[in-house]
Formats: sequence, C-alpha cells, structure tokens
Amino acid sequence: MSEDAVGVLLAAGAGRRYGSPKVLAHGGDWLDIAVRALLDGGCEKVLVVLGAADAPMPAGASAVEALDWASGMSESLKAGLSAAGDADFAVLHVVDTPDVGSEVVRAVLAAARSCASGIARAMFDGSPGHPVVLARRHWEEVMCASTGDKGAREFLRGRNDVVVVECSQWATGVDHDYRS
Repeated sequence: MSEDAVGVLLAAGAGRRYGSPKVLAHGGDWLDIAVRALLDGGCEKVLVVLGAADAPMPAGASAVEALDWASGMSESLKAGLSAAGDADFAVLHVVDTPDVGSEVVRAVLAAARSCASGIARAMFDGSPGHPVVLARRHWEEVMCASTGDKGAREFLRGRNDVVVVECSQWATGVDHDYRS
C-alpha cells in the first residue's frame, strides 16, 4: 500500500552565506521544527536530504544522502524524490524556514489533494515559498527540469495550474540565508 504523502526536507547545503550547514542550526532545532511540521501537517514519513553535514534524525524522519549536493538544490530534490517511493504526494520543504508549522503544511497539502493538477505551493504575503506539494505523476518532469540551485522553480514557473495557498496568517515563510 502506498503512502499518501511523504515529506521531503531539503537540508543538504553547506549554508555558506549562513556560515554553517542549516541542518545543524540552533543545535538542530530547525531540523526538529521542520520534521514536526511535516509530520503534524499530514506526512506519513519525512525524508531529510543531507549532504554537507550529517545530523541525528528526529523521530519519524529518515536520512537520504544527496551525493552531488554541492551542485545545488536540484541534486537534493532529485535524491529526495527518488527516495519517496510510491507515495501519492511529495511535500517539498526547506530546513531554513523555522516559522513554517503544521498549519501551513496541512493547508498546502489539502489544496494539492483537492485540485486537478495535484500541485500546490505556499505563498506568504504574495511571495512564493515552501512547502510545495507535487503529485507523483509530476516527479519525473520536475527532476528533468531541475538544474543547479533552482530545484522545482522552472517546472513551477512554466505552469498555469499551480494552486497558490496564502499562508501569511500562520507564518512569514522567511528563508534564513544569513545569521541574524
């Protein structure tokens, strides 16, 4: 039996602008927060894509290694989707948006489940963010379109059937590239 939704947490980067791998930020708190948001938001399991650093996995999460992680987010995305098995949906999330909680994940996943395209993404005050939810039928195309540090961006940009879910009532969705 397939799982309905698998969280794919992209956490392989070295965090050069941040000064260290973000998967280790705040003593691993960001990792714990992101995994909890995915699990509590409706994912049966979470795959944490690692590369630059290793980290202990929180309950409910498994590590997936992106061998060519230094090539950019696309390699992490490909590793995560390849490991997602036969789940119906992949919930793509990033480790460096610590204020994104389960409410956001739940809302975006519900939108993807209920729309014809099976594609939904979070928006925060009109700016696109994470999570992004993709039905399995799109994974191969996403992986083919993903290069360098762009992840699913090109795939999403070329579509007019992405359901946008405004999530600013729950979070800012701010991606922490630099230490504050």
